[in-house]
Amino acid sequence: MAARSDILRELGLLPLWRLRTVAAEVAEARNASGSSVAEATVRYDAAAPRASREPLVDRVQHIAALKWPEFATDVAACTACGLCRTRNKAVPGVGDVHAQWLFVGEAPGAEEDARGEPFVGQAGRLLDNMLVALGMKRGENVYIANVLKCRPPGNRTPSPLEVESCRPYLDRQIALIRPALIVALGKSAATTLLNVDATIASLRGRIHRYQGVPLIVTYHPAYLLRNLPDKAKAWEDLCLARATLRRMQTTNISADLQNAAGVPK
Repeated sequence: MAARSDILRELGLLPLWRLRTVAAEVAEARNASGSSVAEATVRYDAAAPRASREPLVDRVQHIAALKWPEFATDVAACTACGLCRTRNKAVPGVGDVHAQWLFVGEAPGAEEDARGEPFVGQAGRLLDNMLVALGMKRGENVYIANVLKCRPPGNRTPSPLEVESCRPYLDRQIALIRPALIVALGKSAATTLLNVDATIASLRGRIHRYQGVPLIVTYHPAYLLRNLPDKAKAWEDLCLARATLRRMQTTNISADLQNAAGVPK
């Protein structure tokens, strides 16, 4: 049976808390990194390990410079929030590092925490079936990640500190993958990426953008397992995502042909 907090979250009835950032820190981090990853401003908890209190700019720059060979190791060594003390395994992400499709959920669950891979439980199996329906499969032109790389105890709602501590890692993944399209799975992932307080119903059915990348919002597979009638709506969202990607590809091909022929745009 779903926890009351999970149900309220999916219905959009929980409050959305945002960190108050320090303007000087944001400006300094942005100027130093030259990347939107600097938007991940973190107020470090005084009770956190000493290593988690390194200067904001240094941490943002460090993550922004990571390459794939050291990415997972760096995530596993992260102590920027208290989840480092309760996790079993960090869950950086999995899939094709050159994928056009990037699926982003909220946070790992119990099975993900045990195995170190996102979406491996019942919700993961449903996501795999959704990919098959689109003619795709995990690991081929698809990358799967979460906003949080560590499981919150009891699958509770992530705190603002936890979200903002992890955001630089997701931003770095986006920069490395350079996906053509992002699919936000669930209200929490959608509102975090879009920085809005809105219901998932109001965010569905249209094209948003995150760091310039088209973003489509749909329901989290775990929610669909509890609300089977909404699977049809989720399929509509995936069809919108596919149509958006195809339209982009057609536009790019047309532009390439015009350039090759020397036709003015």
